[in-house]
Amino acid sequence: MGSYKYCLCFSRKFRWVEAQPPADVKEAFAAYAEGGTQMNAEQLQRFLVDAQGDTGATVADAERVLEQVHQLRHRHTLGKLSKPLLTVDDFHHFLFSEDLNPPLRSQVHQEMTAPLSHYYIYTGHNSYLTGNQLSSDCSDVPIIKALERGVRVIELDIWPNSTKDGINVLHGRTLTTPVELIKCLRSIKEYAFTASPYPVIITLEDHLTPDLQAKVAEMVTQTFGDMLYYPDKDSIEEFPSPEALKRRIILSTKPPKEYLEAKDDKDKDGAPQNGKVSNEEEAWGKEVPDLQYELGSADKNENDQTEDEEEDDDDDDDSKVCQKSAPEYKRLITIRAGKPKGRLSDSLKVDPHKVRRLSLSEQELAKAAVSHGADLVRFTQKNLLRIYPKGTRFNSSNYNPFIGWMHGAQMVAFNMQGYGRSLWLMHGFYKANGGCGYVKKPDFLLKTGPDGEVFYPTANVAVKKTLKVKVYMGDGWRMDFKQTHFDAYSPPDFYTRVGIAGVPADTVMKKTKAIEDDWTPVWNEEFTFPLTVPELALLRIEVHEYDMSEKDDFGGQTCLPVSELRPGIRTVPLFDRKGMKFKSVKLLMQFEFVGCCR
Repeated sequence: MGSYKYCLCFSRKFRWVEAQPPADVKEAFAAYAEGGTQMNAEQLQRFLVDAQGDTGATVADAERVLEQVHQLRHRHTLGKLSKPLLTVDDFHHFLFSEDLNPPLRSQVHQEMTAPLSHYYIYTGHNSYLTGNQLSSDCSDVPIIKALERGVRVIELDIWPNSTKDGINVLHGRTLTTPVELIKCLRSIKEYAFTASPYPVIITLEDHLTPDLQAKVAEMVTQTFGDMLYYPDKDSIEEFPSPEALKRRIILSTKPPKEYLEAKDDKDKDGAPQNGKVSNEEEAWGKEVPDLQYELGSADKNENDQTEDEEEDDDDDDDSKVCQKSAPEYKRLITIRAGKPKGRLSDSLKVDPHKVRRLSLSEQELAKAAVSHGADLVRFTQKNLLRIYPKGTRFNSSNYNPFIGWMHGAQMVAFNMQGYGRSLWLMHGFYKANGGCGYVKKPDFLLKTGPDGEVFYPTANVAVKKTLKVKVYMGDGWRMDFKQTHFDAYSPPDFYTRVGIAGVPADTVMKKTKAIEDDWTPVWNEEFTFPLTVPELALLRIEVHEYDMSEKDDFGGQTCLPVSELRPGIRTVPLFDRKGMKFKSVKLLMQFEFVGCCR
């Protein structure tokens, strides 16, 4: 009797069923369609005004929505209908459309005529680096990417080239490969206003001799021409406004000094332990440092002396530097900068006759927030405060930006080429005000009481308003990911983390249950967030895929400024770890504010 070999073939079928409209969507449709099976423009307009809070919506706006929905869903019948109408599925499609129903306004809507010191400004750190702080390439590419994202402050470290007759941009005394300054300047000119018309600030860390400073002055004036703004006097009493500086480029640096005397301490904190640097997975997976812990861990008995971690520690006396710096270079500096020298309380004194920029490391800020919190707030009402990452962040990671924001710091500088939840917060914060890179500071950070009192971030204050968030459903992973990306043998098990980043009293994270084996999960879960300082709060949203045996997989994230959320049922697009928007992945959510008016 013969022997036979045989093979059994199995085909995996991943279940996917298009999700039905949530019950709330069906109820809203039934209510505003007045029991009918179709909704007309007048009925949709009432829904937009009453349920979505779009008080300015007109019947003409509703008609445009009807036409757009039918263009997408009923092209073959559009010509046969005199007036398009919405079915419940059309209504659901409209609500679950990022283009037609986004969670934020896309226009600049804040006052833009106040001084620069009244705004948070989207700020980059070492903007020319493509990767880590020690050995990555220097290039104009990350500068271009930052400008396209809306970043308004670009930092360049400028050094003499190897022959001492030209200028390079590089991270000094590291293995980073240089890029020519002129290449960076030309890219800034080309891309400065692709994402926003408001001013670009170039912060220069200068390690040049006077003859090379003169070359920089020539390069800058020739490259930017009339785009370059600088005052006609050495000091100014008040910064110009973003509106007054539209489509202008300005320079900020410390008053120049001799290159040979410079003592660069950027990496004073030492080498990485065992030469190890956190990998990308550790960077994105690490939770944002707890704000209360960071403030509490700063030594309250620390003396008033400040430490220099990053920038040069030479004397900044203008009378000395004027003798040895290029005057044509010095006159181009609009925002004069410096590090605190001696007692921090002296550095934070406000001069009524001139404005300036002060730089603190993230560690110096944490200490100052404990010992000089009120002084920081007062200083930033008129002057600019820049915060930069500590020197040991060799992998270009970032820190919790809220310590700076809560104390009025305008320039919280981040490594934009990095990864992680802190950077997600930064991306989300600057989605406000149409993504123009300038966000008006809350009024309470700009006011001083009759006895000199100012905002205190950790004070116990009453809840101003409550945000209710309902997570209905999600979709799009089946289009943007391979079928086996999350699980080789079954559809994914998604859950959503929802929470608030803000002042310590408001910060919290919650999560939904995991929905098993479904590419279009439906959660229908509601969360409530009492907010004491809603003006500074960000809504954090993350989707993960539950994995019993390994670390849960990442499924998307976004952060949204609470003060800008449009109430009602909205589509929330999600982003990848690097902050790039997915093509299709999105959530359907509802936002409702309870308490004081927004």
